[in-house]
Parts: sequence; C-alpha cells; structure tokens
Amino acid sequence: MASTKFKFTVGMVAMLAAAIGLAGCGSNDNSSANEASAPPSESQATTTAQQPETGSETVRKVTDEFGEIEIPVNPQRVAGIYLEDYLTALGVEPIVQWYHPSWGKQDYLGLDMPQFDITGSMEAMVAADPDLIIVDGGVDAAKYEQYSKVAPTYRIPEQYLGDSTEVLKQVADVLGIPEKAETKLSEYNQKISDAKAKFQSTIGKETVAVVRLNIGDKTLALFGTKNRFTGFIYNQLGLTPHPMTVMEDFQKVLSEEAIPELDADHIIIFPSNGAWDSKENQEAVKLLDSPLWKSLPAVKNNHVYSYDRSHWQSGAIIANEMKIDDLLKSLAP
Repeated sequence: MASTKFKFTVGMVAMLAAAIGLAGCGSNDNSSANEASAPPSESQATTTAQQPETGSETVRKVTDEFGEIEIPVNPQRVAGIYLEDYLTALGVEPIVQWYHPSWGKQDYLGLDMPQFDITGSMEAMVAADPDLIIVDGGVDAAKYEQYSKVAPTYRIPEQYLGDSTEVLKQVADVLGIPEKAETKLSEYNQKISDAKAKFQSTIGKETVAVVRLNIGDKTLALFGTKNRFTGFIYNQLGLTPHPMTVMEDFQKVLSEEAIPELDADHIIIFPSNGAWDSKENQEAVKLLDSPLWKSLPAVKNNHVYSYDRSHWQSGAIIANEMKIDDLLKSLAP
C-alpha cells in the first residue's frame, strides 16, 4: 500500500507542475502581446533609432543649393532638367527631356521620351510622375518651389555648375550611384588626355576661337574662355585661346569693327538655332559671305570649322566627348 501511495503522489506532483508550466506560458504570451501593442519606452525608442533595420530606409537627407531636403534612397523615375546628358552618361534613362520652343531640345542625345516645355506649366511634369527631380542653375528659388510641389527636387549647388565633372559627381551621388561616376570619369579623362597630346603635336600654340552665329539678330557672338559650353577646350584640352576670347564674360557680340580683329588661326562656328541648312537660317548665314568675315586669316586658310549647334551649346559630359571627336577630325586628322 505504501508503494501505491508513493506512486500516486509523484503522479499528482507531475500533473501539477505541468499545469503551472502551461499557465506560465500563457502569461508570457499575454505579456508579449501587451508589450507589442504598447508604445516603446524612451530607452527602447533610442535603441531602435540607433540601430535601424538594414535596408528599411526609403529616404535620406541631402543639402542642395537651397538647403536640406529629403530625397528617395533609390529613385526609379528621375527627371533631370537640362541634365539629361549626365543621366545618360550614368546609364540612367530620364522620364522626360528638356525642351524650349525657341531652342528645341538636346538633339545630340537622341532621346525618345516625352518633352517637358520649361516655358509651360507643371502639368506635364505632374503627368510624368517623377519620384525625383534634379535641376541646374537655370532654376531659381521660385521655380524650384514649383518643382518641389511635384516631387522632391535637388538643385545642383552653384559652386559645382562651372565644372561638368563635378556636376556628374553630384548627379551620381543624388542617385546613389557614385561608383558609376568614377567609371565614366576615368574614361572621360583618358579621352581628354589622349586628345590633348594629339593637339599639342598637330597645332601646338596656334590660336583658337569659338564663334556662334546668332540667327535671330544676325550677329556673331564670341565665346570666352570661361564659357560653360566651350571653355573646356582651353582649360582641359589645352588649346590656345585667341586673346579676344580671354574675358570675364561668357560671351560678347562682335561689332562690325571688331570682326577684323579676330585673327585666330582656327575658328569654330555653329548656329544658335536649327541647322546650317535650315531654311529659316539662310538670311543669317549670308553674314559669312561679307567681306569682313572673308578677310579673316582662318577663313582664307580654310581653317573655319562649322559644327552642329546641339552639342556645342551644352557643357555636359557626352556633349564634350562629341566636341573632342569634332576637333580631332578638324585639328588632328
């Protein structure tokens, strides 16, 4: 009997222990549920902020020309207003392309996407549904505010706008692909280095000037060494500027009296609008038949090079590469 009683007691203890264990589990589950639904304590919140879940961030803060803004970490639909060249150089397809009724678009890029008329309303931009807009120096504070109402907008800081390589880095950083800028710039700088060496051996210190035929008012504009579009042929490619091009202004219109002073060894020229064979340009092109123009040494020596205006009126990476190709054909054949 004693043995039977002992076995019964042990069994009762085991059953009691199991019951207590089940009750404890139920209590823990309820506690976890209550903690999950309750707001975290101050210490818990601090820990969460300091150690965010990897890959959980969707926006980040950056500083542009007008201050600190939040932009998407991984933008998918990007509009680059007059920055399509840089996007293309980085392998990013813009969702719209810059367009101006008087100047057209950047034809040299051969883009096939909707145009955004910068003189029109923002409705076209809204329809494009960007998640990031990048703009350059052509956008002031008022216009910037309009863009910002459509999507997060990054305005390239003024300090970088004079250097196409710095603009490329800025665009790449905003897109979160700085390594692509490094790769592209390595190729770009090598192309410049190779071309510079060829020019030194072919034309040496012979002077060069860049002139634009202004179709509208039938004048000639001389581009200076600090011009954002063409200054790089002097300060990077090493071509020798004609003394008249050394100026603080980006460009200046030549008076008739000043044209004979443009005795550069080589002259580069392109129209302000359209193409050389555009019907509407033919009246302005007659300016190049004038005795003053024909008296210039470069004209007499057949050292005037007529180029397409599209890439010569852009200072971006792909445009500059195309200018190098033009110059190699003309100055270092």
